[in-house]
Amino acid sequence: MSTRANALAERLEQGVRELAAFARTLTDVQWRTPVPRDGRKIGVVVHHVAYMYPIEIQLAQTVAGGKAVEGLSWDDVHTINAAHARDNEAVTREEALDLLARNSAAAAAAIRALDDADLDRAVPVSLNADAPLTCQFVLEDHAVRHAFHHLAKIRGAVGAVRRSAA
Repeated sequence: MSTRANALAERLEQGVRELAAFARTLTDVQWRTPVPRDGRKIGVVVHHVAYMYPIEIQLAQTVAGGKAVEGLSWDDVHTINAAHARDNEAVTREEALDLLARNSAAAAAAIRALDDADLDRAVPVSLNADAPLTCQFVLEDHAVRHAFHHLAKIRGAVGAVRRSAA
């Protein structure tokens, strides 16, 4: 196993542990609280992180395989996110955390299956203006940071609710 790939997988797992641990502390009201400037409920966002792992890993595997990512835009990502939010408006904590555990474990395993040559391979990625990006960058910018990114926004939303209740 690649030391670098294992380190990436461990960072993904760390973010998931932190997100899941925080999600377990939320009240039912907090779980249903919209994230400012996002609009999705906290619970939907936790589920979203889990839901996106297979897509993010497929993107990285495409790059690792030396195939350019073509035709994928941020508008496509926003469409996926909006559909996910509509379809999962009432997601429970148990459903979200179960999917988070399953999909993050599969994502970490897929990352660990990559070797250093895979991580170093660079191809044009349409999501990033066709810049030639490495698989490692794609992983770090998407799957690895995803839980950390949303956890920070969720903590902010919960803090705002706590401040307004005081």
